[in-house]
Amino acid sequence: MNPTLVMLSVEDGLRQYEVGEALGVALFTWAIVFAVLFIIFVIIRLFGAIVGSKTKKPAEAPTAAPAVAAPAAVEEPGEEFSSGTLKLKGCDEKTAAMIMAIVSDNTGIPLSELVFKSISLVEEK
Repeated sequence: MNPTLVMLSVEDGLRQYEVGEALGVALFTWAIVFAVLFIIFVIIRLFGAIVGSKTKKPAEAPTAAPAVAAPAAVEEPGEEFSSGTLKLKGCDEKTAAMIMAIVSDNTGIPLSELVFKSISLVEEK
């Protein structure tokens, strides 16, 4: 048997390939396999980004909307939902709303579950 020939079985019988041809076919099939794996990787990343962005949007919306609405709840005692009264000491309502939103975001607790008793301005000395 000639060492430069490789015998491969195919449906129509035995075929003889030279070593260079067999190596080329092997490298071509490896390239196809890695190309398909790369395409699957890209598709998974895209779906992950899409799903990740959809799960993050509802988490951001409740912190922004109630933060603006929270000081209004203090002003209007006639609303249905109230978590008590909030005393502002040296702080305006806009700043208090931002502080509540930041606390909610950093702790991961929804703003509707937090209860703020008072927010005081502390001056630096």
